[in-house]
Amino acid sequence: MPAVDAPAPRQSARFLYLYALAACGGSAAYVPFLTILLPLRVAEIAPGGSLHLMARIAFAGAIAASLGNIVFGWASDRSQRRAPWIAAGLVLSCLLLAAMPSAPGGGWLICLIVAWQLALNLMLGPLAAWAGDTVPDSQKGLLGGLLALAPAAGALSGALVTWQGLVTAEHRPVWLAGIVAAMVAPLLVLGRPRPMPQLMAPRALADVAAHASLRAVWKMWLARLLVQVSEASLFAFLLLWLRQLDPAIAEHRVAALFTAVLAAAVVVALSVGRWSDRHDRPIEPLAACAAIAASGLLIMTLSRSIAPALIGYVVFGLSSSVFLALHSTQTLRVLPQPQHRGRDLGLFNLTNTGPSLIMPWLVLALVPRYGFPALFIVLTVLAASAAIILALMARAGRATKFPEPA
Repeated sequence: MPAVDAPAPRQSARFLYLYALAACGGSAAYVPFLTILLPLRVAEIAPGGSLHLMARIAFAGAIAASLGNIVFGWASDRSQRRAPWIAAGLVLSCLLLAAMPSAPGGGWLICLIVAWQLALNLMLGPLAAWAGDTVPDSQKGLLGGLLALAPAAGALSGALVTWQGLVTAEHRPVWLAGIVAAMVAPLLVLGRPRPMPQLMAPRALADVAAHASLRAVWKMWLARLLVQVSEASLFAFLLLWLRQLDPAIAEHRVAALFTAVLAAAVVVALSVGRWSDRHDRPIEPLAACAAIAASGLLIMTLSRSIAPALIGYVVFGLSSSVFLALHSTQTLRVLPQPQHRGRDLGLFNLTNTGPSLIMPWLVLALVPRYGFPALFIVLTVLAASAAIILALMARAGRATKFPEPA
């Protein structure tokens, strides 16, 4: 009788769902605070200089987040344990978040933000690496689909803590910290992932294969950066552009559009992620999403009225959200060595923090002189470039599989 290959080990559904819930907690930790609560606090502290203070906070926070994610990812690599780092980051970030209303001035607020960003990435860096330690390639598409829940959870958390009459302004960060803890703690207490030693064993790569792997890493990194710059630019300036087309459009209509796109992205990402798992084709969906995102931006470039503008944004927002969710897990395929997974994911995290440094200068260089269509043309080129990079990568068949661990 010929030998029958044993089925590839799979991670438990319980761990996958609890991990997705913890990722939602990570999103809830910073999305409502940075987009709603922090600007309100800045307006209270510096009513005449809120834009200047927000710019300083954004710059200092992005630097702290970038360094913290790399350093703490590397530290969790060295310790070969993720959960203690995640727990420490959860406790510290929640305490610092709750302390934000006590900042007496702009300088203290900047210091608190820097400390909070470091603590938050003490949690997020090892959390991202834990997925690489525990989730096999055959389930990475599913996990990527589940991670599409995270942006929606961040938006819903913000709506909850700002619900009129539910929580007073000074208690909102405390409530938000409680929501984050309730989402992340179950993973630490109940997760108990099945061991995946094949995901942790050092890989013996030949020099040529190692070189090809490095090229794949940089292609994935660059493709995400290009899409993230486009996404960050629209996230910050969408309302301003829509009000140029229709001054009467209400902010609640735009907020509802954001929510609808994020909700639809969950369904689409789960379907596409499962398809990529079944067919073992992880890169093609990413290339397709980037191409569709570019088409949405092109529609926005050509729009001169509100209806096609909203259609263009829905096309872009849906495809870019699916792209970012799936890319987060498929990146784990191309990282060449498990013993450096946390550090390498910290370097990939620069694609998340870097756009906040790039985007304001890009917008200021183009919009005042040439208008929003010029910005959208540049963003279309960026998204289309990401699609081309990934399509060529998929065609070559590189970086989707590695040799068996030594």
